[in-house]
Amino acid sequence: MLKRKLICLTVLLFGAVCSFAQDEEETAGGSVEANNPLASFTAFNVHNYYTPELTGLPDQTANTMWMRYAKPVGKWLFRASLPFSHVPTGATSSQSGMGDLNIFAAYLFDVDKPGVAFGIGPQVTFDTASDNATGTGKTQAGLAVVYFDGSSPVFQWGGLVTWQTDVAGDSARADTELLVAQPFYFLQLGGGYYFRGAPNWVFNREADTYHVPIGAGLGRVIMTEKVVFNLFFEPQFTVLSKGGGQPKLQLFAGFNMQFK
Repeated sequence: MLKRKLICLTVLLFGAVCSFAQDEEETAGGSVEANNPLASFTAFNVHNYYTPELTGLPDQTANTMWMRYAKPVGKWLFRASLPFSHVPTGATSSQSGMGDLNIFAAYLFDVDKPGVAFGIGPQVTFDTASDNATGTGKTQAGLAVVYFDGSSPVFQWGGLVTWQTDVAGDSARADTELLVAQPFYFLQLGGGYYFRGAPNWVFNREADTYHVPIGAGLGRVIMTEKVVFNLFFEPQFTVLSKGGGQPKLQLFAGFNMQFK
């Protein structure tokens, strides 16, 4: 029932915004660059994932809020992400606390096509969790690859793929190997409004679990003299999953700021 209501609400809002869509030139304003993960702006984002349903845990919910900071330095883009989570620890128990700090640095290659950006570089996740339930107990290292095609003023797309595995940490804790693919797509509707999807496809290769959602939401970009604000809401519905404790549905909301 909740899924059907969210789908209907998203479709109705999408149709209402489309009816007010403006011409292509206005659509091409700051809305395109506001969703570019490789944009050459300092940025601060707050992203929240609320999970009202999990596989194998019918009476539990989960929530993770990410604080993210991105800073371009020459040909490099540095991004640091710190989660604060509320996670189930059993059928009726749960724990809240700070998670593990993730940092990646993407080297931005020169791409001979306006609006297209590509970056690749290392990533490290540090054991900063305040509780065993909200972290892995491991220091992890890996790779991040990101691509963004903003050559069209109407439709933009791309993806972020990260891989990491443990290189140090508590030997009593489980080993880690995590592959995450995040496709993203944005359809500009005019007036700063846009349709969006940016689900995370998470594959825990060590535990042999995964969940693959699709996302369909709406966002609004608000331009000011010094800051570009980007607000959005995106329900994400899992279409494939394996293992207990996987999200059946996530409600993804975000507030982004780019500083000119």
